[in-house]
Amino acid sequence: MTSLNLGLPFNSAAGRRLRRQPHKPATRLTFKRAYTSVMIVPTGVGAAIGGYAGDALPVARALASVVDCLISHPNVLNAAMLYWPMPNVLYVEGYALDRFAEGRWALQPVHQNKVGLVLDAGIEKDLRIRHLQVVDATRASLGLPVVEYTVTDAALQVEKWVDPNSGQSTGRIRHPDSLLRAVGTLVERFEGIDLLAGVEAVISHLVVEKFGIPCAHAPALLPFPLSPSLCPKSAAEEIGYTFLPCVLAGLSNAPQYLVYNSKSLGKDSIVVEDVDSVILPIDACGGDGALAFATRKTNRPLIIAVEENETVLSDTPEKLGIRAVKVSNYWEAIGVVAAHKAGIDPISLRRDRINNIPSSFIPFNGCANLLA
Repeated sequence: MTSLNLGLPFNSAAGRRLRRQPHKPATRLTFKRAYTSVMIVPTGVGAAIGGYAGDALPVARALASVVDCLISHPNVLNAAMLYWPMPNVLYVEGYALDRFAEGRWALQPVHQNKVGLVLDAGIEKDLRIRHLQVVDATRASLGLPVVEYTVTDAALQVEKWVDPNSGQSTGRIRHPDSLLRAVGTLVERFEGIDLLAGVEAVISHLVVEKFGIPCAHAPALLPFPLSPSLCPKSAAEEIGYTFLPCVLAGLSNAPQYLVYNSKSLGKDSIVVEDVDSVILPIDACGGDGALAFATRKTNRPLIIAVEENETVLSDTPEKLGIRAVKVSNYWEAIGVVAAHKAGIDPISLRRDRINNIPSSFIPFNGCANLLA
C-alpha cells in the first residue's frame, strides 16, 4: 500500500474561454511559425527508456534544443529528486494530453502557477514532516510558489499491481472521494494537483477529468534499504525519500487547460493543429493520444516510432495501420525532427533512398495531361 502527495497549480485561466492568437515562437525572429513536437512514453508499460525515474529526461533535453516547443508529460519529465528547467517545454498530464490530441482541449502557457499541496492522511507523521520540509526547501531555494497544503480527511489507501495479461502496472485508490474533497477545497480557495507508474495515471486522470487542472504525482515512500549495486536508471529514486522537487517545479509553470473553441482561445494558446511531429515508442502507438494524432484528417503530424524503446505493449504502427517513420533510436529520431523542421525530406539524408521521381500521365479524350 502506498501513500501519495498531491500538489495543485492554480491559475484563474483554468477552464475559461479566451480569444485565440497565433502560436508564435518565443525566441529569435523568424518568418516561420513555431515548430512543435510531442514526446510520449506511456506510464507503467516497462519502457526501456522512460520506464524509470527520469531516464527519458536526457531525450527531452536534446529534443527541446532542436524544436521551438516540446510538449511532454510527467513520466518523461519527472526524475524524483532531480529536475531540469527547460523554458520551451510544456508539462502536461497524460489525460490532458489525450484531450489535447483529440482537439478537445487547448494549452495556455503561463508565467507562473500558484501551487497547493494535498497530502494523503495515510502518510506517517515523520514522513509528512519531511515532505513539508522539502516543500519549504523548494520555496526558499528555488523560489517555487507553493502557497498552502491540506490533508485528506481519510487515508486514500492506494493499491498497485501488475496486470497479468498485459504486463502493465495499474492500481486504484479505495477512497477517491476523500481525494476529490481535498482537491476541491484547495481549488475553491485558489482557483491545479500533484498526485507510482500505473496507479499514478488512474489518480491523476481522475483529478484532471473532474477539475480540468494540471496534475502530477509524487509518491511518499520510506527510504529504501541501502543497495551497494544499483542500476544508474534507478539511482534518482534512491537518493532521497521524496519525489516532490521535480513535480513542484513542473507544476509551477505547467500550461493551463482550456476548452478548445477556435473562436475563443487564449493569447498564444497551443492547439492540436500546431503539432508538427510526435515521437513515441515503437510498440506504444495504441493510446488515445497517439491514435488521435495519427488519424487526423488534416494537419496530421509526422509520427516517429523509436524501435530501441520497447515496452510490454504490442501496438505497432503496422498493426494499427498508422503511417509512421520508423527509426532505430532517439539519436535518429532527433535527426528526423531537425530535418522536418528545416523543411527537408528526412529520407534525403539517407544513402540511396531517393529514387527517380515517378511520372503520372492522365489520359483525357485521347490526350495525356501532365500536371506540374
